[in-house]
Amino acid sequence: MTSASHGRGQAGRSRACRVLALAVLAAGLAWPAGAGTISGEARVIDGDTLAVAGRRIRLHGIDAPETRQTCLRHGRRWACGKAATRAMRRLVGRDPVRCEVRARDRYGRSVAACFAAGRDLQRELVRQGLALAYRRYSVRYVPDEDAARRERAGLWSGEFTEPWRWRRQQRRERPQSGNPAPKAGACLIKGNISRNGRIYHVPGGKHYDRTRIDEARGERWFCTEAEARAAGWRRARR
Repeated sequence: MTSASHGRGQAGRSRACRVLALAVLAAGLAWPAGAGTISGEARVIDGDTLAVAGRRIRLHGIDAPETRQTCLRHGRRWACGKAATRAMRRLVGRDPVRCEVRARDRYGRSVAACFAAGRDLQRELVRQGLALAYRRYSVRYVPDEDAARRERAGLWSGEFTEPWRWRRQQRRERPQSGNPAPKAGACLIKGNISRNGRIYHVPGGKHYDRTRIDEARGERWFCTEAEARAAGWRRARR
């Protein structure tokens, strides 16, 4: 081999190495910030939110009813949001959870696909009809949603508002009512004053969603029914 050929070969290998390095770098930059795996014992916050190893995680590809959200079944309101939370607690149980991080949302939460005891937690909740495929971000769980709809499982056994639409409705109502909804984990029982006296409404009650609390009139939120009764309120009949 001539020195010129050797030089050309060496230059070619150098260019190939540079291209490979750039490709690796580009792949690294394309991976979402904070990506990786989070594992450990999980605390269920709601149907699609967990806390694992001190980090709050939004489950990827699904949207479950909010904790305060109610749905309609057989002509009656039921607490579908709380049902989704309870179902997720059963799915997680005491098993360690492994979450594969895909991105980070605008609230600073890790968005991840989570698994426990070999189960895809997202798929299981959608199959139970207690969460929807969040098509805006992923179509992975659409077949599971279709199966739940055919079986009339969970939400599909009656009428419901999609969680993303329910949240938009809540945001639109807040400025009009002057009654912003409490944050997750806050006291949720509504102590209302009307011509019928001091009455409290619990989540899932017939008039819960349309009851607005005006603290300037002495109305208030309660954490437990015992607290409401001790303060002189009585439970709504429906």
